[in-house]
Amino acid sequence: MRWEYVIAFVVALFVTYALTPLVSKLAVRVGAVDRPDARRIHHGVIPRLGGVAIFIGFIISSVAVNIHSLSSLAGLLIGSLVLVAVGIWDDVCQIGPKTKLVGQIVAALILVVFGDRIDYISLPGGHMVYLEYLAIPLTVFWIVGFTNIVNLIDGLDGLAAGISLIACVAIFVVLAQMGLVELACVTLALAGAACGFLRYNFNPAKIFMGDTGSMLLGYTMASISVIGAVKTAATVALVVPVIVLGLPILDTLFAIVRRKINGRPVFKPDKGHVHHRLLAIGLSQKSAVLLMYAMTAFLGCIAVVVVKLNSWLAGAIVVAAVLCVFVWIAMRIGVIAKDQVVDKKQILGKQK
Repeated sequence: MRWEYVIAFVVALFVTYALTPLVSKLAVRVGAVDRPDARRIHHGVIPRLGGVAIFIGFIISSVAVNIHSLSSLAGLLIGSLVLVAVGIWDDVCQIGPKTKLVGQIVAALILVVFGDRIDYISLPGGHMVYLEYLAIPLTVFWIVGFTNIVNLIDGLDGLAAGISLIACVAIFVVLAQMGLVELACVTLALAGAACGFLRYNFNPAKIFMGDTGSMLLGYTMASISVIGAVKTAATVALVVPVIVLGLPILDTLFAIVRRKINGRPVFKPDKGHVHHRLLAIGLSQKSAVLLMYAMTAFLGCIAVVVVKLNSWLAGAIVVAAVLCVFVWIAMRIGVIAKDQVVDKKQILGKQK
């Protein structure tokens, strides 16, 4: 184990852990709070600016550990700063989804401007597919997609932070095996920041990360995968986050289909997500979150293992695992065709 890895994780963890209570007080002062309503299932007024603490912990750790190689990470760090600014704006002033989308696209384009984009994809058998003029739009779509995937799963106490922590650990293992030390350190810095914040965000949450945190987590993981693909000319850097975040990716796809079927705008929230369904079938918030942690860890283990296997065998294992998750979601809790009404009083009763 390299000392850089330990330092990256520990510094981010302690900085975020120490700053979160201060950020919580700041959020209350500026009015960045969540109040209970028909869609939200928490009770009481909860500060929602926790992503600021995550960002500060992440950025301090990333800069401290990679001080001699910051130029190679400039696009990621500047892009994350822009996205955090958009997130803070939303958490304080509640901007619309289109404005947030523009901010996400700008942050993604910053990474592209610094030379990090998906120019080609390697296929089994050594074949290469060059994207040419599609490289920039596909890179932007990739980053914006992951940014919103993590944003959409931030619906229960500790869910987005915990899943991101597990995903970062799996991504780190693969990056370390590939010899990408700088990116591995950045990934561990993000994991440490998520872990430090989780102490205050796990049920019952004292603070929410808000869009500032959820968008930062998704954006950073997506950017790390793009930079990893650029540095190694290997598609594996792109494949790993897709596998380990398979559950929220499927949940997002189901949400799009469900909202189209129900005639609802794609960006309009509903109560049909996997975590809402788990609550509806009788699980407490903690049980639902822990179950989703376990499923993410399962997919993370698969992601770490399959990168060492033959491409066709790895593909078969991944398809089988995703199908298992898909069937379980579709048959056990059903998240596609209809909205689910969640009994808020029942959930709050279980929390007590």
